[in-house]
Amino acid sequence: MPLALFEIAWSRVYRFEAPQSLASQVYKLSVWALNALVLHIVLFYPADMSSLIYPTTNLTQVEQLNIVRGDGIYVYDKEGKKYIEGLSALWCAALGYGNEEMIEAITQQLRTLPYSHMFGGRTHQVAMNLADRLSEIVPVSDSKMFFANSGSEANDSLIKMLRYYFNVIGKPHKKKIIALERSYHGVTMAAAALTGLPVMHTHFDVPTDALGILRATTPHYYHEKLDGESEAEFVQRLVRDLEQLIAREGADTIAAFIAEPIGGAAGVVVAPDSYYPAVQKVLKKHDILFWADEVICGFGRTGNDFGSNTMGINPDLMSLAKQLSAAYIPVSAAVVPGFMYEAMREPSNQLGIFGHGYTYTGHPVAAAAALKALEIYQRDELFEHAARVGAYMQSRLRQYESHPLVGEVRGKGLIAAVELVANKAQRIGFPDGKVGTIAKQYCQDNSLLIRAVSGNCIAFCPPLIISQEQVDEMINMFDIALSQTLNYVHKEKLLV
Repeated sequence: MPLALFEIAWSRVYRFEAPQSLASQVYKLSVWALNALVLHIVLFYPADMSSLIYPTTNLTQVEQLNIVRGDGIYVYDKEGKKYIEGLSALWCAALGYGNEEMIEAITQQLRTLPYSHMFGGRTHQVAMNLADRLSEIVPVSDSKMFFANSGSEANDSLIKMLRYYFNVIGKPHKKKIIALERSYHGVTMAAAALTGLPVMHTHFDVPTDALGILRATTPHYYHEKLDGESEAEFVQRLVRDLEQLIAREGADTIAAFIAEPIGGAAGVVVAPDSYYPAVQKVLKKHDILFWADEVICGFGRTGNDFGSNTMGINPDLMSLAKQLSAAYIPVSAAVVPGFMYEAMREPSNQLGIFGHGYTYTGHPVAAAAALKALEIYQRDELFEHAARVGAYMQSRLRQYESHPLVGEVRGKGLIAAVELVANKAQRIGFPDGKVGTIAKQYCQDNSLLIRAVSGNCIAFCPPLIISQEQVDEMINMFDIALSQTLNYVHKEKLLV
């Protein structure tokens, strides 16, 4: 800290006459030194004072926004400023904040049975009820549920169960998994290998090759199409590339193909309508399972019960989390078809155990929260509401397609992205994520909390309970922030 800064602080705060005694001089000098130390701490250590290691964060820029409470679709920071939670926090707060039914269901379960494990045949009714309820609604034949705590754990568990299954049916070489570039499937070591974002791999030595993870092109027509290529031709090329990948690797070595119905962290990527049906024909021909990661898309987000139904997918496996409990309590589910489960039963009998599980698998409070969320979704017809209000949100956002900064607007239901580009005509993006970060900050300044994903894509994913009037409120905030971002881009001469 420059000495001049201390002198300014001293001259402004401690104006006094010449000291009358040595004791007075020592006292005033000690007071000055103490305040200088406090000023040094405030300037050089403004926020990073807690002992937390923050997830998916620049560790030099932590504790920038402290949220203390929520109500409906709104949250409030420690200064009392009110924000619209435009991304459902992390794609998950479907019922917003302060839902008394959820709070009561959780509280009642805490009073009745706050915890019981599920090892060694031990069980409790609330987890069995949740498994049965999910089995009724997921689009997987004779489905069985394995509960965990996060989407990452659900995906990690499915990797293990795929290996277990193919080992016990006599196909030990069938282990590889095809995942999309720019995909996100979690951050545990195995789930991070599925994830196709380099920043999730750098410095972590993620065992992508050891786990047999293969990559296919992200079905994003806007960015991945060739000059003059129609959408139908684009799909044909990607499917042809997939067939060639399977031929090179050998179908007998590939267990599954994993994809989000709509890729969230990839930039809310919506594949062409014909893409997933065409992919499934290839997979079926080669006895490769389709694994739908529904962690973001599940439970009404796309205007249907599952994103698979929105995008024409008939999955063999599914991973569920986030809106499963509307984020009131951590819970996730790995969904496997009946034929996989039946194949694993006798080998577990021979070993005496199915050697996979977590301390909090089927946690009774999490199960109670999930059951109540599912009840509210159905009773209040929130999936249908998401379809109606989502269509309105999509139409409002598409008004920005002509904006000089906007390359593409895309989405389904109550999930969307507005991609900011440096050149609309040539679809040239900004070289880094700085513009997206600036836009995110302007949104926050204007009381809208969103995320910039995949560089400069502004993602929207409000709670399912949002009204049409609140959509207008959200879009108006974004409109101001987008104008401020355009001014910044012009000032910095970033358009090309």
